Formats: sequence, C-alpha cells, structure tokens
Amino acid sequence: MTGSTRGARAGSGARVRPRRFASYESALKFLDARTNVERVNPGQLKPGVFKLDRMRAILAAMGDPHEDFPSVHVAGSKGKGSIAEMVASSMTACGYAAGVYTSPHLIDVRERVRLGGEVISKEDFIACLGRAAAAATHVETKHGPASYFELVTALAFRYFAERAVDVAVIEVGLGGRLDSTNVIAPKVVGIGAIQLEHTQLLGSTVEAIAREKAGVFKPGVPAVTMPQAKPIMEVLRASAAEVGCELRVLGEQVDFSWRFEASPELGPHTRVCVSNSKGAYEHLPVPLPGEHQAMNCGIALAILSELRDGGFELPERLVAEGLSRTPRNGRAEQVWDAPRILVDGAHTPDSLEAAVKGVGAHLRYDSMVIVFGCAADKDSGAMLEKVGIGADKVIFTRASDNPRAADPHELHRRFVETQGKMAQVADTVKEAINVAARAVGRDDLILVTGSFYVAGEAKRLLAEKRMAASEVEAKG
Repeated sequence: MTGSTRGARAGSGARVRPRRFASYESALKFLDARTNVERVNPGQLKPGVFKLDRMRAILAAMGDPHEDFPSVHVAGSKGKGSIAEMVASSMTACGYAAGVYTSPHLIDVRERVRLGGEVISKEDFIACLGRAAAAATHVETKHGPASYFELVTALAFRYFAERAVDVAVIEVGLGGRLDSTNVIAPKVVGIGAIQLEHTQLLGSTVEAIAREKAGVFKPGVPAVTMPQAKPIMEVLRASAAEVGCELRVLGEQVDFSWRFEASPELGPHTRVCVSNSKGAYEHLPVPLPGEHQAMNCGIALAILSELRDGGFELPERLVAEGLSRTPRNGRAEQVWDAPRILVDGAHTPDSLEAAVKGVGAHLRYDSMVIVFGCAADKDSGAMLEKVGIGADKVIFTRASDNPRAADPHELHRRFVETQGKMAQVADTVKEAINVAARAVGRDDLILVTGSFYVAGEAKRLLAEKRMAASEVEAKG
C-alpha cells in the first residue's frame, strides 16, 4: 500500500524557481533569522504573525502541495503530539506511507517532518525549504515576511506531496483557527485536552482557548475529542454545530473504556477499548506511560476508526503492533541507562503533574531527582508545586538556547520558600545532569523536565557523550 499512485502536483504546479542553499547549516541559518513564535516572548510579537492568507499564498506559489495527500488534523493544549504519533505509527504498521508533522523538536528541526518513522533527510529538507523560501519571497511584498513555523510547515507539505504519502498526520502548532496548518482539508480531526495556555495569544479563559482550538473544525469532517470541562464542551459543541461538523466524544458517541493493570510482559500499563457500530479495537495496550495517555490513545483509536470506516484497511492486530512502536520523543523517554535518566517536555502544571505521576506509576525507583527549567512566561508557581509532588531533590537550571528561560536562581528561591525540599541551582543543563548523577544511587532515577528546550538539550548532551564513548571504544 506504500507508494501511492496518485502522483504529486507540487512539482509541476510550482510558480517560482527554488532558492538554493549551499548546505544544511546555511538552510538552518536562513530559518533561524525568521520570527520563531516558540522562542519569542508573546508581548514582543508583531501584528500579522498569525494570518492564514500569507500561508495560502505561499502554498499557492508552490503549487498547493497540501491538496495532494489525505490528512488528519490534531489540535489541543496537551496530548496532541502523542495522539499524532500513535495514529502515524499505527498506520505505518498497517502498510501505509504515513507522514507525520509535529512541533517543537528536541534536537534537530528535521525531527518535525517524518515518513514511516524516519526523519526527512538533510538533502530533502534543503530542497523543500528552497521551494518554501522562494515562494515566501515571491509573496512577501503583499503579505509580509513568513515566520519560521510557516516555512517549516510549507516544506513539510511539499515533502509529503513529493513522496505521495497515503496520509499525513498534522499536529497544530499553536491554537488552531489561525495556525499555519489550518489550510488542510482533513479526513478527520482530533482534539486533545484543552487547558489555559498561551493566554496572551489565545485568550484569558478556557472558553476563548476552546474557540481557537475549534477553529480547525471543517464542514462534514468528523471530529473526535475526550470528555472535558463543561464550559469547554459547550464551546466545542456550539462550534461544531455552527460549522456543520459532527463532534464525537469518548464515552458518549464513541464507546470507550480503559483499565490499569500489570503483566510480566509489559509491567504496569493501561489498556483501552474503542468501538463504533462498524468495528472495535479492544484491550490494546497504551504505549506511553501515564493515565492521561489512556484518553490520548482513545482519541487516536477513534481517529483510526473513522479512517477505517472511510476505506483504510486498519486491522486490530497491526494497529496494536503500530501502537507498540510509538516513539517516545520527549515523553518520559529514557535517554541514559546508568543512572537512569528520562526526559519529558512537560511545560504546563497539568502536564508536569501527569509526567511525575506517570513515572511513579510505571517505573520502580528508590528516589527521584528532577532537573527542572521552564520559560519565564509560564505559570511557574503552579509548576513548582507539581515538581514538589514526586521529587526527592530538585536541581534548577536553564536551557542555553532559550531566550525565554526563567532564572533558575529565582525558581530555586521560590521553591525553597514554598516547598521546603532539598534543591540547588546549576547554571547549565550539563552541570545539572552531572550534579544529579552524583546524587543518585543504582535504583534511583533522574527526570529532566519543565520545557522542550531543557529536555532537548539534555538528550543532545547525552547523545554526544554516548557517541564520544563509542569513538573511544572503536579506537581502542
């Protein structure tokens, strides 16, 4: 089923000559010069950063590559990346050429664009960015300069069109209504948990944020979500009715159940069941730790059910196999064995609590040291409270490449005042990991969390250490 015969229009339809980059590094330099909403304080963003007419113009100049492949669109405040990964991994196991587009990345921007579990090559990244950059320049006079996220989104669509994927699973970057990904015409939409987040950009209430998320609803396109707080559900239902989208909720329009158990093969884990009138996925193990992932897995399976009803062959056995291969990518991902070091990109109070509880439920350890750093514009007070739930010791630090990072000394001061637990400060992530490693025993573990930047830097440093050790061993 891989290698669709639809053929891509993107090559013949492009209206501008591609920009040439001499190297991957020069391509990254070009991208880094663009406005990157992920790195900028919301108060410093210029008007016009979020506008779909520019994205549509860029894609039109590229031959509208986003129209050349079926897609799934996933939005939400938390869990949308996990949902996207589970859907894509399951479809790959079923024999489909499944692309997935997620954000942010941990180490390399190419992690955002993958096909069949493999990241886009540097050569393809350069070529597709060249198309996107030329198109952006072509429309800049009328529509203004493209952002970092718009360019990466455009190159991802170009890549998926060129590879004639059978389906692309697209994660919303920020919000939904004005997000650069909201130009696709998906087969099904998934909405994860909605929480207060990015309030300076999306609104100061959960109702306002829910309206932004519901902006991805499309006429006649089914949408799946989980049970949410009453104000959120009222907004989602009203928005779906207004657009003409059938909203299906786990446990209501979609039969859904889950249970936590332990087995010799899988250890502690969660199993879920999802069914509709045309079939069921029963008692499938959730591949990611934490009870919150049961709902995310339920949404992923409900999305697969919709795709199955639409003609995709997605048998339960292969779906289960695909779920088991879901990449962790910064979701309680173990990146070092002795001592055990996990990285998790949790960056809201709720996600941090879920991460700490998930590790506690699924892993055995004597004590946990948390290496923590977060952005200055986050609800750090609530996050510090959650850190105190499971940590026996906390080491505060900051990512070296995040201009929005909170001062670790200030985080330490506030934590000691409110929590009364052991804590100290390390000025760099590398130093923090070394301090934590000296503080733990064989049966302890280290959790690096608080932001994707801190988690990503830890993962990169440990990968470099592993590579250096391998080179020394090879020479010896």
